[in-house]
Amino acid sequence: MSRESGHRWFAAVYDRLNARAERGPLGRARRELLASVQGTILEIGAGTGANFAHYPADTTVIALEPDPHMLKRARTRLAGLGRTNIDVRGAPAEALPVADASFDTVVSTLVLCTVRDPAQSLAEIRRVLRPGGRLLFIEHVRGDGALGRFQDVIRPAWSWMGAGCQLNRATADSMRAAGFEVTIEQRTKPMPILPVIVGAAARP
Repeated sequence: MSRESGHRWFAAVYDRLNARAERGPLGRARRELLASVQGTILEIGAGTGANFAHYPADTTVIALEPDPHMLKRARTRLAGLGRTNIDVRGAPAEALPVADASFDTVVSTLVLCTVRDPAQSLAEIRRVLRPGGRLLFIEHVRGDGALGRFQDVIRPAWSWMGAGCQLNRATADSMRAAGFEVTIEQRTKPMPILPVIVGAAARP
């Protein structure tokens, strides 16, 4: 999420909207993406905390979320998990309140579709990563051909209903434009009109 005023009702239904996908391909993608992550980790747009259970216990995680309603639910989830290696804070991806080159890994799952300024967000991610650090991502993107054109048509209504989500962004291209070396390890479709890319983007 990216709007500091928040989206109370979207936050209230978010987990229920994603429940089926989380039981299926989206949940599997989270587990696989985070199973071997190491070191110091920054998660942007943590939402309601869907990734929290998947971080290894020996990692140190700072999880940022700007929407106050999502942030409240993330903290509630964290308390229920009893995890002590995750610190949840409020902040947007466009202005990360952390030092340069201070993280081994940044995690972004279903976030870059919603940030107000993708280029600024990616510049901030690159700034806070150590040389050789990685951005691990699960992001839905613009489809090819007719699907992409359909996404273009429904984008305004989708964005209004989805708290600002832009379902037709070419996110992998934006990562490359920001100077990352992108490896896409998996493509999936947890929903018919939402192709998803899963992978890593390395800071050279």
